[in-house]
Amino acid sequence: MAQDTAAAGNGGTSDASANGGAIGIGDLNSGGNSGSSIAVGDVADGALAIDGSDVSSSTSLSLSADGGTAISDASGGDGNFAFVS
Repeated sequence: MAQDTAAAGNGGTSDASANGGAIGIGDLNSGGNSGSSIAVGDVADGALAIDGSDVSSSTSLSLSADGGTAISDASGGDGNFAFVS
């Protein structure tokens, strides 16, 4: 028993892409952090050593350039005819 198949209005292939873009960041202000402050008063004759210690600061960023949702349609249209011979 043979089967015949008819297709009408096939749209073919379709591609969709939701690529993200680039992110540009300007100046970042991480809270106005400052280093050590040292005040030295009168110093008598002799050796003087001043150590301001180490200072570090950290800023974390979470950035995303998601492209969103891509929608593609390969519809064949309306009113098409199909013939099987």
